[in-house]
Amino acid sequence: MIEVVDGKQVRIRFDGARCIHSRACVLGLPEVFVANVEGEWIRPDAATPEDLVAIASRCPSGAIGVERLDGGAGERPSGRNVIAVLENGPLAARGALRIAGSEGLRATLCRCGASKNKPYCDGSHVAAGFVASGELPAPEALPAWGPQGPLELTPLPDGPLKVSGAHEVTCGTGRAARRAEQAFLCRCGASKNKPYCDGTHRVIGFDSGGR
Repeated sequence: MIEVVDGKQVRIRFDGARCIHSRACVLGLPEVFVANVEGEWIRPDAATPEDLVAIASRCPSGAIGVERLDGGAGERPSGRNVIAVLENGPLAARGALRIAGSEGLRATLCRCGASKNKPYCDGSHVAAGFVASGELPAPEALPAWGPQGPLELTPLPDGPLKVSGAHEVTCGTGRAARRAEQAFLCRCGASKNKPYCDGTHRVIGFDSGGR
């Protein structure tokens, strides 16, 4: 369910199905995102539009979006397209994203295979006991960036996440591990070459539920 709350200068959208509880919002602007209260918990007039746009940009899942109603500058794509591999958790993508036909700036994508909201993470990796390093080998060298543009992320049925467009794969700490214009990233949770697909989804009979 998506909550939409209008203030005098901004509109805030919150998609609870996308939220991974990173707590960037409630820790960064606790006067706006008020935790553990009954009723209205999003109070857009308690901060400036600029602060709200900044806090939205820190939400890794894209669950929070801020639309300016006052004509001011809103959030923009964060330069280069980056996919961070989070320790024992999802893939955090940031940039000009196109995911399964929809556009966005930030998303956390399931790589454990257990999410009920594929291709997005819903936190199921915790209950599933998913273990996968967020560290990747350092490359000998990184090629030059390809042409800057949107990053197409296509969940293949019962298979990996196809990545098309110039991007960089990084460790969870931000260190660059690979730069390319195409990749196939594991989302069944069983690849022996994580975060990349090695075809294991076919062996284990991975069922993406059509998502």
